[in-house]
Amino acid sequence: MDSFDFSTRVVVVVGGTSGINRGVAESFARAGAKVAVASRSREKVDATVAALQALGAEAMGFTCDVRESEALAEGMNAVAAAWGQIDVLVSGAAGNFPALANSMSPKAFKSVVDIDLLGTFHVMRAAYPHLRKPGASVINISAPQAFLPMIAQSHVCAAKAGVDMITRCLALEWAAEGLRVNSIVPGPIAGTEGMKRLAPSEDLIEKTRKSVPLQRLGEPDDIARACQFLASPMASYINGVVLPVDGGWSLSGASSFSSMVASFFQTGQA
Repeated sequence: MDSFDFSTRVVVVVGGTSGINRGVAESFARAGAKVAVASRSREKVDATVAALQALGAEAMGFTCDVRESEALAEGMNAVAAAWGQIDVLVSGAAGNFPALANSMSPKAFKSVVDIDLLGTFHVMRAAYPHLRKPGASVINISAPQAFLPMIAQSHVCAAKAGVDMITRCLALEWAAEGLRVNSIVPGPIAGTEGMKRLAPSEDLIEKTRKSVPLQRLGEPDDIARACQFLASPMASYINGVVLPVDGGWSLSGASSFSSMVASFFQTGQA
């Protein structure tokens, strides 16, 4: 059950057509918001908009690659033209694949940095002219790799660390205008593409579950509820925070997960 009321609020979820971000978009739709989603796939955008409308929400979408700043700006302009100022921006586009540094090409490393880090900058910059001032909430979807080194994740660790520093820097730069900027760090979330990439076997999934102190994988709704809280008046004095929503995984379990993943990709056995 959604516990917040976002009636009449305008929410934009970039990357909102799949996984965690789709769950976030649907949660805001159930809470009464007007929801716009963006991703690279027109088919996914159309399907997600239809699903949001089926939940009773006003919904729209646009296609863009977060690496292309002009396309993002056009999409944000279209949302603002249709609905006015943006109350909540969730930036969740991401790229990831497990790869050891000495077997990864510079192009592969750059692709993740461009999507995760440069893409986050592009999203925030494109949305900024349309954010409600004061009052808008910006939420970047980060990852444990932002502060936990992991084997086969050097590209993601570098990119997501940058995302969290952009969060902190713009929390300072934009605060005087009444804008709040925070990051959420999801733990291992069941059924997502990222989980499939990093834990591609049932055995690894079960070991991951056991590595979480709360002894369960997260669900997209766990992240969605945290987004709603940060976007609500109840969080009006929270700014520049990097919030793990991971069942305590980053306290200890993530380290054992990194070792398991490394063993799997080096030897084929976890």
